Amino acid sequence: MSQNTSQIVPVILSGGSGTRLWPVSRESLPKQFWPLISERTMIQETALRAAGPGFAPPMVVTNHAHRFLVAEQLREAGIEGAKVVLEPVGRNSAPAILAAALLVAERDPDAVLWMLAADHAIADLPALHAAFGRAVAAARQGRIVTFGMRPTAPETGYGYIEAGDELPGLAGAHAVARFLEKPDAATAAAFVAGGRHLWNSGMFVFTAGALIAEMGRHAPEVLAAIRAAVAQRVEDADFIRLDPAAFAACPSISIDYAVAERTDRAAVVPADIGWSDVGSWAALWELGAKDPHGNVAVGTAVLEDSHDCLVHTQGMVTALIGLRDVIVVVTPDAVLAMHRDRAQDVKKVVDRLKADARSEAVAHKPEG
Repeated sequence: MSQNTSQIVPVILSGGSGTRLWPVSRESLPKQFWPLISERTMIQETALRAAGPGFAPPMVVTNHAHRFLVAEQLREAGIEGAKVVLEPVGRNSAPAILAAALLVAERDPDAVLWMLAADHAIADLPALHAAFGRAVAAARQGRIVTFGMRPTAPETGYGYIEAGDELPGLAGAHAVARFLEKPDAATAAAFVAGGRHLWNSGMFVFTAGALIAEMGRHAPEVLAAIRAAVAQRVEDADFIRLDPAAFAACPSISIDYAVAERTDRAAVVPADIGWSDVGSWAALWELGAKDPHGNVAVGTAVLEDSHDCLVHTQGMVTALIGLRDVIVVVTPDAVLAMHRDRAQDVKKVVDRLKADARSEAVAHKPEG
């Protein structure tokens, strides 16, 4: 095996639209391309987590419209040699991941793939890499490994994993007893109190060959369609264009439903790494640096007698007086104001705007 094929291949999924972070996140410029957590964009932070000795250049799966943006942002972060795989249409995570696995397997079916979402935040990188080492050991024994985040609260917005016994000879890796859908509040509280349930982070580690084999066993129609899409691909420069007709014929299905919940090879590595899927403005408030009154301010903001608020403003001076637990987001063409408890309802606003055909406010990057 050559040095290149023996390296671990990061696979970054960059297909989400991030509607719960409207009005900053739009269809044409979703949240992974914004610097929401640090001075770097979220996709840059993701790529840098899986860079350095032992890692191959990343493979990013995205759509045609974002191809140059992905390439440009990775170059700005100093990531060289990335391959950008273009999905002709959205078909959820399983086809995207399988396409990457098939491409890598052409060189080395034993190569380890690390599947990452482009828009997640992780605070403790040493803890992440320690957990990743445990996951790689399990993956090299043919396991389909996910990371289970130790819950810090009874979240109802996440799926959960019930961890089983530790796997023999694989310290820190457990069999998966079962995957569970997003629970109600009482069930989530019981999960957290019990100690055996973990948040499903959506990060996976596996060898290319193991994923292909399990996909053939549990989702053969997906494998057939994506094999054809990969076989008939067109490559130019750093872009790999999957065949549109074959890819469009593939069922739309997540990796969880296609393989993880069906396979008897599933494993979970519990981890405490300061993880967030940054799924709402409330999550950004939780992640942000707070002043003595619990406020997070991005941009030019003045907060007077206000507590536990988030202000995110792009240029316009924004002042809050006498408010508590409020989120205010100001862009050049839209303003969002809400209670922090209602952060998950932003998608309802986006859906109403779409229904009202106000597509400019939903889809396009603000001018200026």
